[in-house]
Amino acid sequence: MLTVLCQRCLEIIHRTDATQAPLRLNRFILACACMINKVATGKLVIITGASRGLGRAMALEFARLGHVVAGCARTEKAAASAQSVLGAPHQVSAVDVANDAQVSAWAAAVIAKHGAPDLLLNNAAIINPNAPLWKVSRSDFDAVVDINIKGVANVIRHFLPAMVHRRSGVIVNFSSGWGRSASPEVAPYCASKWAVEGLTQALALELPAGMAAVPLNPGIINTDMLRSCFGGSAADFPDATQWAKKAVPFLLSLDSRQNGQPISVP
Repeated sequence: MLTVLCQRCLEIIHRTDATQAPLRLNRFILACACMINKVATGKLVIITGASRGLGRAMALEFARLGHVVAGCARTEKAAASAQSVLGAPHQVSAVDVANDAQVSAWAAAVIAKHGAPDLLLNNAAIINPNAPLWKVSRSDFDAVVDINIKGVANVIRHFLPAMVHRRSGVIVNFSSGWGRSASPEVAPYCASKWAVEGLTQALALELPAGMAAVPLNPGIINTDMLRSCFGGSAADFPDATQWAKKAVPFLLSLDSRQNGQPISVP
């Protein structure tokens, strides 16, 4: 839950001269009422990989709907770009999810400011350059594992304890159609997403009642990642902004009833 005064509230409070105490008090009460409404309706949403593709589109849509986003991107430049679009009270930080120390510091800062997340979206992922498995370099294979599997575990490790303490919240680990099937030349990516499916279903068995962890197949969306595999035919599919319009309300609808279920964006 959030305790963030909107810009309108702050303007109302400061618009009145300090000598006009009764009017200032009334305006403060009005501002507090707005804050209470935000506490009742807004969610804190964590999004990894928030600077582009699905992550950026989700961040913008969650913000549009009145929720607060705390996201991350791998580089300072990417984080700053996303931050400039989202603005306050949202925050996009430069964090490499494969770096446990960076994730730990980020989670501590977010939790100290906002409290435990309501919705944790492990979205950050990369895909290997198209190649048969025996031609994939060790460094390319390691990078996929480090971000797509270890990165998910790092984020869970540092955000989940606060959620478990509160005994509420939903963790959504982004899988893929290739986490439930396979295709040639993307074996490392397939392996990482199959791992996400198993990791998430095991995590679901460990959570207290009232919480949920779900592996999510987002569907086929026209992003940079899809274009790296599909080429020009990626344009036949909806773009990330179109996808987010239906995906975000669906994600907000998830609760403990879906715990452990492999789900797909409808």
